[in-house]
Amino acid sequence: MRVSEKFRRTTYLMGMGGMLLLIPMMVLTTCDVIARAFWHKPIMGTMELSSYMLVLFVFSGLAYTQQVKGHVRVTFLVSRLGKRWRCLLEAMAYLLCLFITAVLVWQGWAVGVQERTVSDMLRIPQRPFRLFLPPAALLLATEFLFDLVGALRGLRGRK
Repeated sequence: MRVSEKFRRTTYLMGMGGMLLLIPMMVLTTCDVIARAFWHKPIMGTMELSSYMLVLFVFSGLAYTQQVKGHVRVTFLVSRLGKRWRCLLEAMAYLLCLFITAVLVWQGWAVGVQERTVSDMLRIPQRPFRLFLPPAALLLATEFLFDLVGALRGLRGRK
């Protein structure tokens, strides 16, 4: 198995894991609404747990969404250009995306390792959730790198 296939498989599994987090998040929120409506007693910490699960869900799905080209693209101008110009603009966009994700990895790590706070109600440490950003952004960066290579191959006429 090639390295790119391993990264893509990891991205896929991480995305599926994030999707699985939607189920407990929905069940918890539904139970909280029912408990609040019928017994006037909400489930303690529902907002905190839902927030943490949402962070994991969003960050684990970013790279997978890029892998399947699911991010929003506005192409009404680019689609009118020739193949070389389109590939050049895509390559420039992927370079910019790589830079942004590199900053996310760097700053996510810098902030995550210094994190010492805990949640208000359940006293859950925030560090693991903050440290989830760097590996997720790194997977996103690898997807951008694969796409950049594809765009550069298109520039050379080998797509």
